[in-house]
Amino acid sequence: MDHATEHSPSGPPVAARRPVTTTHHGVEISDDYAWLRDPGYPAVTDKAVLAHLEAENAWFEARMKPHRPLVDALFGEMRARIKEADRSVPQKDGDWLYWIEFEEGAEYKKWWRRPVGAPDDGSADELILDEPALAEGKPYFRVGALSVSQDGTKLAFSIDDNGSERFTVRVKDLATGAMLPDEIPGTLSALVWVAGDTGLIYSLANEQWRTDNARLHWLGRPLADDVELYHEDDEGFRVGSSLSADEKWVVIGSSDHETSEVRLVPADDPLAGPLLVRERAKGVEYDVDVHGETLFVHANDTHENFRLATAPLARPGDWTTLIAGSDGFYLTGFELFRDFYVVEGRRGGLDTIEVRYYDDPARVEPIAFPEESYSAALGNNPEFATGVLRLSYESMVSPSTVYDYHVAERRLDVRKVQEIPSGYDATLYRTERLEIAARDGTPIPVSIVYRADRPQAGPLHLYGYGAYGIAIPPGFSTSRLSLVDRGFAYAIAHVRGGDDLGRAWYKAGKLERRTNAFNDFVDVAKGLIGRGYTRAGQISISGGSAGGELMGAVINSDPALWGAVVAHVPFVDVLNTMLDPTLPLTPGEWPEWGNPIEDKAAFDLIRSYSPYDNVRAQDYPPLLVTAGLNDPRVTYWEPAKWVARLRALKTDDNELLLKTNMGAGHGGKSGRFESLEEAAEEFAFILWQMGMAGTDAESGAA
Repeated sequence: MDHATEHSPSGPPVAARRPVTTTHHGVEISDDYAWLRDPGYPAVTDKAVLAHLEAENAWFEARMKPHRPLVDALFGEMRARIKEADRSVPQKDGDWLYWIEFEEGAEYKKWWRRPVGAPDDGSADELILDEPALAEGKPYFRVGALSVSQDGTKLAFSIDDNGSERFTVRVKDLATGAMLPDEIPGTLSALVWVAGDTGLIYSLANEQWRTDNARLHWLGRPLADDVELYHEDDEGFRVGSSLSADEKWVVIGSSDHETSEVRLVPADDPLAGPLLVRERAKGVEYDVDVHGETLFVHANDTHENFRLATAPLARPGDWTTLIAGSDGFYLTGFELFRDFYVVEGRRGGLDTIEVRYYDDPARVEPIAFPEESYSAALGNNPEFATGVLRLSYESMVSPSTVYDYHVAERRLDVRKVQEIPSGYDATLYRTERLEIAARDGTPIPVSIVYRADRPQAGPLHLYGYGAYGIAIPPGFSTSRLSLVDRGFAYAIAHVRGGDDLGRAWYKAGKLERRTNAFNDFVDVAKGLIGRGYTRAGQISISGGSAGGELMGAVINSDPALWGAVVAHVPFVDVLNTMLDPTLPLTPGEWPEWGNPIEDKAAFDLIRSYSPYDNVRAQDYPPLLVTAGLNDPRVTYWEPAKWVARLRALKTDDNELLLKTNMGAGHGGKSGRFESLEEAAEEFAFILWQMGMAGTDAESGAA
């Protein structure tokens, strides 16, 4: 890996100050760095903007150059833990077995199938999608949706080759290997085949990157003939489509972060008038599936932790409770099969999977797993008539495991355990589930893993997210071992704003209670110090997107706690973003953060914590920030403006680096090894700033 630059900069770039003043609710706000937003966005062509981002990248490369041997060492050990030539466990879907495969050294995977009953010797294998060939020569590549027609003869798939998350749909004839002339640009959705495989239902992203539609494309006909089946007028809502478990209905859902509405369209007559399940009501979320003439509804209308109800298709809004909502069980979802159904949820933050039966509601069969703390979920189960469930399982010390659960026998069958070629001995590691009291007395769960021989009060890495009701499971990571094997403990703070402990946990970290997430994270760090796991200044922290907002808030409030900070695509310019309804995400985000345009209280609150607005003259910890030029979720100028303001105001000489991926989006680089290099850079930065970038650190000695 050659990262040399022709001319190394002598100092960090200094962004020009060009104040832009706006007034909201009688309050004047001045933004010195608003010019970093290219007026032509999503196209970024402004020469001054590009020059500044390139200068920041050059500074990043110059400062990291002496530590490239450490980056390379970390990359090497991370890559050595990945089985390069690998394949998934085949899964039956109709007349075929499907699987994916990585070849040695490949960044991307190949999609394969063979007929059920054919020998597993390669003679009957069919390559249905070759990602390495499609990605060749492209700096970024990602398959979005992929769907095989019901008769197995055609494959619809979508591709993004610049990170903008606007996908182009193509259709492949699996018998001949030829691409059909059908091409649909600008999609952002699943691809749903209608009965007879004559057409596809999809959603286009509009200019604001919102899917406000469900459209039908007839194969072989021009796009001008496509039919809009549903259009959403509320600019905060997004539309998505799926197929019911019995494949008889197309489910068209529209929702924002707190309200949803669902319509059903017959899959064999997609132009029939849609059947509205129940009109939207603010704050009521629901999703549905169909079994015979019965509609199953997962809804939070009677309890915030959701209930499962049923209704006759003839009266889809007449819901009768099947599983009542409760404080003790957070019902996160369900899946219907011909002879039984499966409920997923969490009890005390721990994943639960239960098999239940249509003819005996009292019969409940929870699936038992071997550890006290773990992450488990239903995997890909495409067949309606099945007696075997594919499951995924892992913990902070147990590598990813694929199980088949035989329902009649109530038996787990291990199909695959993640192989770590360089070696892994789980007995060398310990994992714990702690509770640390926040400043308001609320116990905050913390998952932690470390080597059994780790000295007490050593370095510790703390990760957090805490938004959108997204739980961070206590899962396994091979990359994480590069810190843990160097004496770090690695902890996840399950702060409020996620839904780790249920819907109330989510609500306690959003809107007017948003700052709970930030306080929880700080209090967990202090609690870990108090319990002897680490000490102040020996904690590195990281988070991305809304977790990057978390990073920005806690370095403003408690900068001395942190030894190194990594903020990936951080959502830090919260106030300006929420004040701009023309941005892709803003209207749909108001239920999460508040609407500062109409609500002065929301304006005042967001202004009080928005990381960009609260940068001040004080010492800050060492900080590595990443951005994606094509990122439609957290626009590139948010981290760029934040870094510019930090450079202007901070009073220390600590490192402040910004790396912008000029050909990628929200998720960074797309290849499996390219993304590892970014992880290696992150960990090298942490080790460097924590004073651990010497020989032992490079060799991975604990």
